[in-house]
Amino acid sequence: MSYECTFICSPELDSTKVEEIVAKVSNLIETAGGTIKNLQQLGKKKLAYNINKFREGIYVYVDFEAKGSTILSLENFFKVNDDVIRFLTIKVEAKKKVIKKQKKVIEEKKESVETTGEEEHKEAIENAESTSVPDTATK
Repeated sequence: MSYECTFICSPELDSTKVEEIVAKVSNLIETAGGTIKNLQQLGKKKLAYNINKFREGIYVYVDFEAKGSTILSLENFFKVNDDVIRFLTIKVEAKKKVIKKQKKVIEEKKESVETTGEEEHKEAIENAESTSVPDTATK
């Protein structure tokens, strides 16, 4: 499976310490049988809100393929390491699968609208027949 992981390191770390954390993360992924497709250190950026009294953080982005069990060990590493203040790992689906799912949802919505429209039309006809005014001119 393909995953994306972004983690934020403490802004107080020097570049060598950040490199060590990145090396440990990449080593952890590769020893579990995964492959890293993209690894970027995005640098120090301002946080949207304070985390552990920090206003900035050093962002690192990793795009990789691995087994699901790798995610558990990776997240355990982040939880134990005090220098990592936040992390997020998501599973990335192939674009073809996402597009197929979107098309399927759209088709289902169209079908439900069409069938709802037919049912409303039938109900209107039945209501009109049952509430029709009797013809009094023939009596």
